[in-house]
Amino acid sequence: MEPILFRTGQIALALLVFLPPTIALSQAITVESVPQKSQSAQTQNQTQTGASAQTQSPPTPSKKSLPEAPGATIIDPNEEILRQTHRIMGVLPNFTAVDSNIRLPRLSTREKFVIAMHDSVDYSSFLLVAGLAGKGLYSNTIPALGTGPAGFGRYYWRQFTDQVSGTFFTEAIFPTLTHEDPRYYTFGKNGFFKRASYAISRTFITKNDRGTNEFNISEIGGNASEAALSNLYYPAAERGFSKTAKNFATQTVITAGANVLKEFWPDIRKNLFRMKD
Repeated sequence: MEPILFRTGQIALALLVFLPPTIALSQAITVESVPQKSQSAQTQNQTQTGASAQTQSPPTPSKKSLPEAPGATIIDPNEEILRQTHRIMGVLPNFTAVDSNIRLPRLSTREKFVIAMHDSVDYSSFLLVAGLAGKGLYSNTIPALGTGPAGFGRYYWRQFTDQVSGTFFTEAIFPTLTHEDPRYYTFGKNGFFKRASYAISRTFITKNDRGTNEFNISEIGGNASEAALSNLYYPAAERGFSKTAKNFATQTVITAGANVLKEFWPDIRKNLFRMKD
């Protein structure tokens, strides 16, 4: 599971290095000059202006600045919102990424498990696991699992178990126990390096259900639990402390790379693929 995901992260990072940092667009307000009027004309129009001002409705906020989710709030109404999509490149699931400058209400326990289930049974997960199983079979990564269709099946269900257990540990089980938010909140400002540093730091720092930052027990503990659980169903040669530590480290690096990809996906859509919201 790890090599392909890690390679995906490398490709994404390579794209980001050559992608110029997106600078937030400033909205210029055009002020029309008002021609000078005589004092008598101004006095004549004061009554009309005062009466019409009472009937005029307040200006409608820009549609782009409004939160879409019920109960969502905008942190800074003057900042441009970078929109996420449910999928990256139209394939990779991106259900937990939150638009920049948006704060969502807390997730219930049920909602956390629904997110984990959605990520686990998404069609892309089955395709990814099939690709990983095929690669493992072709390169004979674990000889004890055999070859042929039977060997493919042995690779497949183990890779699928890795994927599902890791998802539920990090997005549902641990977040419920620790009262943490499994969603990724896009930084969306202050240049490439600050955003990339922020994205990587989210591997170790997360928001809790109260909206404040704390150590990301869910991600670190979830990855460690997935790595430890794999000792129950992999052959003896793939078990032990060193294999478990390697699995944990790989998953943590993959998470950091995925966060960077989520952070810059709106910019990639806008500047590289010329996609609009």
